[in-house]
Formats: sequence, structure tokens, C-alpha cells
Amino acid sequence: MMGSISRPITEFCLDLYDKLNRNAEDTNIVFSPMSISVALALVHLGAKNNTAAQIEKVLHVGKAAGRTNFGSELESAAPGMEPEPSQERQPSLSQCNKDGDLNHRAFQTLLLQLKNLGESYVLTLANNLFLQQGFELRQQFLMCTKELYGAMLETVDFHGAVEAARTKINSWVESETQGKIRDLFAPGVIDVRALLVLVNVVYFKASWEHKFEEQKTVQRDFKLNQNEKKPVQMMYQKGMFKFGYIEETGAQVLELPYAQKSLSMIILLPGDMADGSTSGLEQIESTMTYENLMLWASSEHMFETRVEVYLPRFKLESTFNLNQVLQEMGMTDIFTESKADLSAMSFAKSLVLSNVVHKTYVEVNEEGTVAAAGTGAVIVRRSLPLTEVFMADHPFLFFIRHNPTNTILFFGKLCSP
Repeated sequence: MMGSISRPITEFCLDLYDKLNRNAEDTNIVFSPMSISVALALVHLGAKNNTAAQIEKVLHVGKAAGRTNFGSELESAAPGMEPEPSQERQPSLSQCNKDGDLNHRAFQTLLLQLKNLGESYVLTLANNLFLQQGFELRQQFLMCTKELYGAMLETVDFHGAVEAARTKINSWVESETQGKIRDLFAPGVIDVRALLVLVNVVYFKASWEHKFEEQKTVQRDFKLNQNEKKPVQMMYQKGMFKFGYIEETGAQVLELPYAQKSLSMIILLPGDMADGSTSGLEQIESTMTYENLMLWASSEHMFETRVEVYLPRFKLESTFNLNQVLQEMGMTDIFTESKADLSAMSFAKSLVLSNVVHKTYVEVNEEGTVAAAGTGAVIVRRSLPLTEVFMADHPFLFFIRHNPTNTILFFGKLCSP
């Protein structure tokens, strides 16, 4: 059942990466396809008809486009007949599990698993809807978003006090990400005409299963492209890792597990082109389909061997306003006043989604990131004559995968540490 959701998330991931990467040739990129999928699924709970179908299409879950997905039980209640909060019951499971192609329970199950990764992990996912005051939301929607997605809803006054609204959103984000993400919205970014702003933030810290020793970190050159390089702090360790080649492109694939192997970072490192060009990265990108990505990082394709790993320390932060991109991907109605159907969310006819903002923070250092107690397992090493060298001193792609479900939590490109 969980496999059913890792595939759509990966397909969405590759679509989104293509779009974000188009005008980002030498730019670092990092985003969380899982977290954005969750945010869109949350909005889907409030959408109907074509608006809902378009979200399904973007998320790779819709088959019967145009089929209404919510609400048989909502439509039966006449407006004004909704229960007052005071007499609200706990929602029954059936109430929140929309029939249709998007399985909200599968998302909820995934989120519960990610909440319980253990103390070597900090994974904070937060979705919040900020709504212009004066719009009434349906009880059912509020109940289900909270139950399924733990989402919060806040009312703000974009029209009358946009600066106060901006400050409120920024301070919520800062508190959710342990102070790492400040000033998500710069002054002037939120329009005074905004009605509904979806903010999706994710903060990740974890310890490696095998830490890099700090005294082995040395300064080395990182080749930004054919002509430019810059000194970086290059971490080093030698050990047994899962390693593979991509024959077609000469790229190397390395799996670096985090504590208890619940998550791993998979790095796709282009082969060093003889002429020093970086087109190796483009070769990977152009052959990166869902099937290939699964194959390259599969246990069948990779073998455990001794590897000398050189990996730069890096800290990546990306902020994306996804409005434009999502519209290009096919989610157009929800942003258009005459077409948006958010009637499962609100009684107001004129409600549209004004902004979808996503911010990711990922940090990679010797510890992983947080210190954790060392485990005393002894690995018996077979004497292999061959030690592979994995030298990440030029641009590469990476993703962080939740191994039990094979879900891609983060995806990124490091061009310049």
C-alpha cells in the first residue's frame, strides 16, 4: 500500500525538478517532493471537480480527471447546517477519506512513519494555511486537515494589515524550523489582495550511520565548471558502502545511510568528463526517469564495497514560490478566480489560492548533523583488492530517501557548496 504513494511522489519530484532546473544552470537546488505533495494533497481536500482533478494530475494520482472527489457527504448538508464547533464530533475515518484517486490515508500513514524516526533525526514538516479574515471555512475541512495532515489554519488580514500578516507567517515558520528559516517572506512579497496562502516548510537534520572524522576534513578544490573552481571543506572517510555505476553515463552512485538506516542519502555523481566539462550532469538529468532512478539506486544495482568517500560539507536552503510552476504543470484553475472550485473548503464562491511557498533547509556535515551515541557494531570486512574512490568535487545530484517506503523526502543539485 505504501508503494502506491512513493511512485507518485517520485514522478512529481522529477517533473518539478525539470521545471525548477530550467533556469538554474549553476544554482543549487533543494526541495522536498514529499512535503510539497502533502501540501497539495491538503489543498485537494478542499477542492472539487476540475480544480481537484488538476491537482491529482500534477501529483500523478488522478486517473479519472473531472471526477468529483469529495463531498457526497458534504453536499447533503445544506449551507448553514454545519455543526457548531462546540458540538463537534471526532470525524469518522470515512468522513475524511475522500473517495477518488488521491488516497489521503496513505499520506497520513507516511507522515506518521516520518514522525517516529527516532532521536537521531529531526524532521520537521509544517503546513499552514493563512486565510484572509472574513472567509468562513467548513468545519469538515478544518477537521480533516488537522486529523490527516496536522495542518494549522490561521486567519490574518492581508487586505488591511499585510505587514502584520507577513510578520505572523514568518514568526510561525521560524518557530517550526528551530530558528533556521527566518524571514520566509520579504517585505512586499505578499500581495494585499491575497486570500489564501499555503506555507510549506521542512527542516531536516540527521546523523550519519558512519560519521566522517572531523580531523580528516581538508580544504580541496571543487570544480564549479570547466574554468572555475573554489576551495571547499571536503570531508573524508573510507568504509563499506553501497556503490554502483550507471553504465550509460559513467556516473557513480553512492548510498550514505543515516542512523539506523531508516533514511539514506543517495548521490549521483557524474563521471569526470575527459575534457572537464560538466555535461555529465546533464546526461544524468536527461536520462532520469522514474524507472531509471529506481534502478540506479536499487539494491540489485548497487553492491557493498570499500569506498573512499570525499564529500563537501554543505548547507542548502531554497525558497520557491510555486505558483508559476504549478500552473505550468497543469494546476491552473485553483489560482483563477472565475475557475477555482474550493467549495469543499469554504462557502465563499470567490476563494482562490494566492500563493504556495515552499522552503527547505538541509545541512550536511561530518556528524550528519546532530551528535548521536556511537554503536559498537563491528563490520567484518572481506579483503577486497579494490577500493572505489568517490570524489564529489564537481556538481552532483542527491536525494534523501525514506528506505522503508522508498519515498524521496528531499531532492537536490549541488553546484557550489
